[in-house]
Amino acid sequence: MLILGLDSSAKAASAAVYDTETKNIISYGGVNVKITHSETLLPLAESVLNAAKMTLQDINAFAVSAGPGSFTGVRIAVSAVKGMAFALNKPVYTVSTLHSLAVNLSGQNCIACCVMDARRGQFYNALFRINGDNIEHLTPDRAIGISELEEELQAYKNKKIILVGDGAELLQNTEFTLAPEAQLYQNAVSVCICALNEKSISAKELMPLYLRLPQAERERKM
Repeated sequence: MLILGLDSSAKAASAAVYDTETKNIISYGGVNVKITHSETLLPLAESVLNAAKMTLQDINAFAVSAGPGSFTGVRIAVSAVKGMAFALNKPVYTVSTLHSLAVNLSGQNCIACCVMDARRGQFYNALFRINGDNIEHLTPDRAIGISELEEELQAYKNKKIILVGDGAELLQNTEFTLAPEAQLYQNAVSVCICALNEKSISAKELMPLYLRLPQAERERKM
């Protein structure tokens, strides 16, 4: 099965074509520039398809990082995949951005602390135990305060803790290891790999996975 994966859940955006049978990355492209993902994501998808000498009709399914992350970024990727999958009547796999970050550390023997900057003193976070290719959830995806997370990590102080995600440098201290630059941020390849463990849904069912209300809605409730 050929999957087209998209991710625009944070500052970087990326697209990938992945072959689930051979477990090969057919093509990949990403950008990390100060341009809205509404301008970059679909051109990225087109470029990876062109590089693979494929069209959308060759794709069997779509995978998308549906959150948590930037509310605008998540909506852009989800809307793009929803439109393509609906038009072609093809299945969709939704992936947690935090789970995809843990996939970046496959092959390690560690506790993965996946952290995305949620601002206002919070992270989007989940903890995973990684043993080679086996990735085990230790917590659900959640929005959590910095001090609360640091306290929780003390339970794993005898383990190797690797920080991954765009919030990693905000949490880093001498007890934790920062993931290498090439593995630090979310990417569409990991989204495609995550999709292998998910059940497909229809385009109609696809929705963003927010862990808290957007700022505008929070302010209306104040």
